Amino acid sequence: MSIIPEGEDLRKAVKWISEERKAGPGKSLKKLVGEASVKFNLSPKDADFLTRFDFED
Repeated sequence: MSIIPEGEDLRKAVKWISEERKAGPGKSLKKLVGEASVKFNLSPKDADFLTRFDFED
């Protein structure tokens, strides 16, 4: 079970990162978090959440 993030942009970022990891499993999570932060205009707190989120492969 994982925690559902609050905020629509953060939920979209989680979904986007999950899809990107499935499409290209070799992509760095750190790089994807950086891209998602820009794409979804996330705060540093949100980016930190994404780095700690348990993305299932």
